[in-house]
Amino acid sequence: MVAPKELDAPPVAFAAALDQFRAARLRPEVVCEEMPAPQRVAPHAAALSADVVVDGAELGTGRVVLLHDPAGNDGWQGTFRCVAYARADIEPEMVTDPLLSEVGWSWLCDALASHGAEYVAPSGTVTRVASESFGGMADDPGNAQIEIRASWTPLGDLRAHVESWGELLCTAAGLPPVPSGVVVMPSRRGPSGR
Repeated sequence: MVAPKELDAPPVAFAAALDQFRAARLRPEVVCEEMPAPQRVAPHAAALSADVVVDGAELGTGRVVLLHDPAGNDGWQGTFRCVAYARADIEPEMVTDPLLSEVGWSWLCDALASHGAEYVAPSGTVTRVASESFGGMADDPGNAQIEIRASWTPLGDLRAHVESWGELLCTAAGLPPVPSGVVVMPSRRGPSGR
């Protein structure tokens, strides 16, 4: 007879992927922690949330979710799926740039490519939001944000996919890229810094 605890144990493939997911090294500006994962999307899931913080100011925020369905999913074209979200403030005049959405999507594709993260079945949206204040709030400055929501089926090591998401967050927040050949030292609180 199988003990109840063994029935609840995640599949070996998910456990291995979760180790890779947690082993990602993110830039020191990315303050990251595990968060509760959605429970109804897939039989197994894990999630990270992060804020991009520079000199005490939050420049961007996001989350990445790892989904696993051992039975597979036709829409995913596999048994794993990464679901990512990134949001950052931008200059208000950028909202009207007709190329901003394409540029935002390219940030994700470029980040995946630069980390050697192979994938299939990508999908997502890029949203531009602008707000202006009126009446009693008329003195408040307007603001603008970009939101990137994406999902893809990861192939290979999940660490590269989480690191790509971290790069996407930093790019959206306006941080310059890490120069080639420079090794990123993990932040004090990272995905494995529980």
